[in-house]
Amino acid sequence: MKMNKIIYLFVILAFAFSFPSSFIEAQSSDNAKKEVKYKKARALQTKTAKKMAKVYEALEVVDDKGEPAPDMETVLEILNELRNDQANLKSYDRSVMWNSWGYVYFTEGKYTQAMQAYENVINEEEVTLPIRNAAIFTLAQLNMVQENYKKGIELLLEWMDQVEEVTAQSWSLLGQAYFQVGNYNKSMSSLKTAISMSEEEGYKPKENWYVMLAACISELKQQIGPKNALLQQLDIYEILVNLYPKKLYFIQLGGTYGQLGREKDYMITLKAAHAKDFLDKESEYLALAQLLLLNQNPYWAAQVLVSGQKKIVTYTETVVDKNTGKETKVEKTGPVVRSNEKNLKLLADSWRMAQEIDKAIPVLEQAAKLSKDGKSYVLLGNLYLAEDKLNEAVDSIKKGLKKGKIDKLSQVHLTLGQAYFELQKFEDAKKEFRIAARDKDKKVKTTANNWIKYTENEEVRVKNLALRRDYIQSQS
Repeated sequence: MKMNKIIYLFVILAFAFSFPSSFIEAQSSDNAKKEVKYKKARALQTKTAKKMAKVYEALEVVDDKGEPAPDMETVLEILNELRNDQANLKSYDRSVMWNSWGYVYFTEGKYTQAMQAYENVINEEEVTLPIRNAAIFTLAQLNMVQENYKKGIELLLEWMDQVEEVTAQSWSLLGQAYFQVGNYNKSMSSLKTAISMSEEEGYKPKENWYVMLAACISELKQQIGPKNALLQQLDIYEILVNLYPKKLYFIQLGGTYGQLGREKDYMITLKAAHAKDFLDKESEYLALAQLLLLNQNPYWAAQVLVSGQKKIVTYTETVVDKNTGKETKVEKTGPVVRSNEKNLKLLADSWRMAQEIDKAIPVLEQAAKLSKDGKSYVLLGNLYLAEDKLNEAVDSIKKGLKKGKIDKLSQVHLTLGQAYFELQKFEDAKKEFRIAARDKDKKVKTTANNWIKYTENEEVRVKNLALRRDYIQSQS
């Protein structure tokens, strides 16, 4: 348990007597160097040792379930007694006492008092090296908690200069502190060291180290160069999606691919996120569908849109009162990909491009009903015509003409004329071809006139066939 580990450390620091002395250099306030002697071990006065033993025992108390239940009443009683008598204590005894106060204040969330206690620890002349270093490190952390990042950096660098081994975790802490003061170059350097060291120490780097490293690169993109910054961030996001697969990192990786013009990689990344069911916004589904279409995968584009129609999510919608104009946020549930005209047309196009006309038609029917113009109905008519559903083709195109706002109107009349022609409704066909023949475009005019002649000839041929058939039947 975390508390027992810390208590155990206190006991070791207080009663370890077998280590040799060590000398380090510390700077005085006027920056003049002087040699300060910090031993690795000292002995507490007998009276103090007995009291501190009771403090450690009280801190180690557990309840019936084995959970920490320290006897803080005893702890505070003894520590207050020692503090009141501090003038009669040796310097080392005071350092141990203040170290315990620091721990107590820290666990109670009294960070200002804890900081003062640890300041007292490191200022004691006879404090041992392990206790002093531990106090410096804790004090550095506390300063960062209090957003005193510059002081935290100063203490952390002092600690690094004095300990034999600096861990990856410590480098990451330094990197985070540098980031907070805006020194992104040093932050990036420290975080890279932390990542490299953790790999050497045999465990994967922490998620937030990579996140902060990517943020540093973003802050330094003008110095690094926008494209180089994107490439460096790309490496980080590729690592994150493998080590810590979350939606955010897939989106960031895909977006970076997009900025670099690597649409296929962008598509693959979003498709992987879709496979993991990370996508939960309409814009994400639409982006993936459009990328799939761009890369000539219309069938998968349709499948993605259909899956978005089936996925139900909770979302917030702003509703405006018509009378008062007051806006109210209302929580609703519904499909990620809504069945509006734009989305339905995209789905219909995907099915059509995938040669799944039977699936495209019902979708386009829905889109056409929602449309404010006749374009969707005209497209639907063309699909019906391609499938030899002639009556449905005529009906759809006529609905489209009725709704209006159609581009290349003469071409629509040509198509409708062709549908009538196939139905052998030659008068209706010629009527549509004559309307088309009024077009100013010579090519359209020529095509329409050719159809008129062809229809007239076909009309005569069909009539002659009918007459011959009637004659044969009359002779039988």
